[in-house]
Amino acid sequence: MKLEDLFKKLEDTAQKLENGEQSLEDSFSLYHDGMSMIKACRDKIDTVEKKMQILDEEGGSHEF
Repeated sequence: MKLEDLFKKLEDTAQKLENGEQSLEDSFSLYHDGMSMIKACRDKIDTVEKKMQILDEEGGSHEF
């Protein structure tokens, strides 16, 4: 899943939790799903950050 899609799904999940219409069990399930999506987002961002290292003129690397 693309990062943008994860963000959208996470936003939808947060809105469902905020409206307070779910049962306690459903809220816990949504919370668990949201935490899993946050971890997936972090993993994708970390991967992108690692790929964004640029070689400088002397062959060394530095973060972008």
